[in-house]
Amino acid sequence: MNHPATPGTLAQRMRHTPYQAYSYSYPHKAAYRALAAPASLEELWAAQDRSALFAYIHIPFCDMRCGFCNLFAMARPQPEMVERYVAQVVQQMRVLDKVLGERRFARFALGGGTPTFLSAAQLQTLLDGARDILGVDVQTTPAGIEASPETVTPDRMAVCRSMGIDRVSLGIQSFAAGEMRALARPQQNEVVRRAIGTIRDAGFPTLNLDLIYGIGGQTLQSLLASIDSALAFRPEELYLYPLYVRQHTGLGKIANRKGAASFDPIVLNQEGDSRMQLYEAARDHLRARGYVQVSMRMFRAPHAPDDAGPSYCCQNDGMVGLGTGARSYTRDLHYSTDYAVARADTIGIIDHYLALDAASFTHAHHGFALARIFHESANLRAGCAEHGHGVLIARFLVSVLPRSLIADVTPPTPVAL
Repeated sequence: MNHPATPGTLAQRMRHTPYQAYSYSYPHKAAYRALAAPASLEELWAAQDRSALFAYIHIPFCDMRCGFCNLFAMARPQPEMVERYVAQVVQQMRVLDKVLGERRFARFALGGGTPTFLSAAQLQTLLDGARDILGVDVQTTPAGIEASPETVTPDRMAVCRSMGIDRVSLGIQSFAAGEMRALARPQQNEVVRRAIGTIRDAGFPTLNLDLIYGIGGQTLQSLLASIDSALAFRPEELYLYPLYVRQHTGLGKIANRKGAASFDPIVLNQEGDSRMQLYEAARDHLRARGYVQVSMRMFRAPHAPDDAGPSYCCQNDGMVGLGTGARSYTRDLHYSTDYAVARADTIGIIDHYLALDAASFTHAHHGFALARIFHESANLRAGCAEHGHGVLIARFLVSVLPRSLIADVTPPTPVAL
């Protein structure tokens, strides 16, 4: 497929649609590379404050792979692979128990993929391990799990709730059948209703529903109708995600087969991209119904429980990732296994993880060293009060961005943000 030239500088990108990609304040997983030498996790974590960590378990399995998904996941794995995967995560827990030393966990989550693809017994095994091996007090620590409607069953939800999981995030995407077909994700609203009923019956304090805007054929009216359908279930949280089409995803393959010149949003004309209008209407709709906007994506209901857990600051307090595809964050190194989207590559990475011995979990082999950026950002935070946020942020960007990216940007007059 021949792609139109992608604008390469910051100024060129700023003249195009604002929906080009997610903007991350940390290195994206696609930036990770094989480390020049394996990094000792014992030494790495010894230099990290371990008083408020996030434990994350990645389950790279699903019933079906959504057309928009570019996460590390595969659909319909063999049962033997899933069972071996759960056992390997437990083995990794035992190694990390020795590597981490004294620690305290402030957050816990299972993501994917679809963690509720696992059986109730497999979920019990992992949650027992998190409690008994890692030392996560799930009963008192804010803890969440991601789910898809078709994998929500009473026995799975009973295990999760009894072990202390207090938040379930359910991927709905849309209540319009045509829009779900456009996402290559067949789903019936009756399955959604049954899943939400099961979650409510299990007594989880927080239900989050995910919706997507920018779907092919979606209109302002249909998006607001999906939001109203979601609000009928009184979710404590609601997330709005813009649709992006990526290479190797189902929608990307469809675009290729149709001979699309590009599916990169950077080449879209501003007037041809409706996502900003859809977002603004959805945001206003939720605010008018009492939901408080916490971030660009997250909205919280007035009846949502307060976050009573220990204080946790992402990127500063550290994340301990378990399972292939899980990322771990320290102040100096972000690390994980390799990453892929294509099914064959994903299976290869999972097979490699399953073949590892216990000693392999004592070192990081793949990641991104970011000590310099963190040192610069620390200087940024320290100097904001003295020099003004705008000036310091500009200095920080100039210090870490490639010169070619910012060469044609006219410096604005500094202002306080």
